[in-house]
Amino acid sequence: MRNQDRPEHQTRGVLPTRLAAAGIAALMLSLAARASAEALGPPEKEDLKLGFIKLTDMAPLAIAYEKGFFEDEDLFVTLEAQANWKVLLDRVIDGQLDGAHMLAGQPLAATIGFGTEAPIVTPLSMDLNGNAITVSNAVWEQMKPHVPKMADGRPEHPIKADALKPVVESFKAAGKPFKMGMVFPVSTHNYELRYWLAAGGLNPGYYAPHKNDTDGQIDADVLLSVTPPPQMPATMESGTIDGYCVGEPWNQQAVFMGIGVPVITDHEIWPYNPEKVFGMTAAFVEANPNTAVRIVKAMLRAAKWLDENDNANRAEAVKILSRPNYVGADEAVIAASMTGTFEYEKGDSRDVPDFNVFFRHNASYPYYSDAVWYLTQMRRWGQIAEPKSDDWYMETAKQVYRPDLYRLAAESLIADGLMEASDFPDFDTETGFKPTQTGFIDGIDYDGTRPNAYLEQFSIGLKGDKQL
Repeated sequence: MRNQDRPEHQTRGVLPTRLAAAGIAALMLSLAARASAEALGPPEKEDLKLGFIKLTDMAPLAIAYEKGFFEDEDLFVTLEAQANWKVLLDRVIDGQLDGAHMLAGQPLAATIGFGTEAPIVTPLSMDLNGNAITVSNAVWEQMKPHVPKMADGRPEHPIKADALKPVVESFKAAGKPFKMGMVFPVSTHNYELRYWLAAGGLNPGYYAPHKNDTDGQIDADVLLSVTPPPQMPATMESGTIDGYCVGEPWNQQAVFMGIGVPVITDHEIWPYNPEKVFGMTAAFVEANPNTAVRIVKAMLRAAKWLDENDNANRAEAVKILSRPNYVGADEAVIAASMTGTFEYEKGDSRDVPDFNVFFRHNASYPYYSDAVWYLTQMRRWGQIAEPKSDDWYMETAKQVYRPDLYRLAAESLIADGLMEASDFPDFDTETGFKPTQTGFIDGIDYDGTRPNAYLEQFSIGLKGDKQL
């Protein structure tokens, strides 16, 4: 399905005129790079169907389509919204979809056999940050006395789960369960919500798949359950859940509806955390390697467009995403987080320029350390029932995350004159592991090369030889 209403783009294969005057050395380098890019070859499959869930972080797919970046790679793409994350994954596995916007945990969980088992790979991280935790108005009123205030009387952020703990205890005393929603058992949202709760001394519960227990509520102080993202506000408004963790625009929707208050963004739980990825089956990539690389090329251009010039294109992106075939929410709701601000309580809008990051900070690179973090959380909460060696974490990460495909796409874009080497990591020295990451809400640092040592630092969660 082609987009007929797009601006003209630079023709691929034409050497940019600015290089003509750059000297013989630069010209020779450019020609060598172009030879490498031409080795990529044509796509093995041109007509593609790609899936997504109605969230603002599907934006790289929408922009790659609307700006003609897919067509520039001789790919003719249909984008199709999916009912929920399970349906999306199942349709990728059975070939109804050629690839999809996925939760970062989905390719990993599928590969290790938690839930539906199938080898899924990801050559691209779609974004950093982008989620928040929202509670109902009634819960917020009970939390507020326990939240420190700034000089102007507004709540001091980040708000820790310490402020929620007395509310949960009051529910227990009244014989009522405290319930919260997240979007999928292996979603970032599940792990972020669990991380925040545990940092405040609240046990979010354990999974025990080896005992056929996949609810994740064993020993839980707070009962977590799955709710599809677009249904979050209505589910909370009905009283079925008392709060939730979800991506945008469904936290801002609660503010606009006047039914809830986002208390913390995921950027405040773990700065620059990886969020969604683009996933394909290993079999699809093996059969269609050129197609896979060309998909990544188009999405890299879209990601850069979304972030370039200090988010100058975000207003246009908001208009695109508000269409019913993409996110289908009001422009004002999407803009509330997408354009560099975030509204907590009504009227309390604060600057959060990195709430959504698509390209800067090497956001699109598929770091092995990101994969390892997700695997540690699966182990922490019992989705991985038995202890695993550090080598197992590394091997699993490298089985699923494919920086080799990312590098091919990046080098082809550089050769095309569409992007610069400085836009990407130094591929000759990049290890795939970020330096030790700091700034977590609980003060615990993360070194992706030492997963078991990382798990040992948590007071709540499985670690070492512990099993349920």
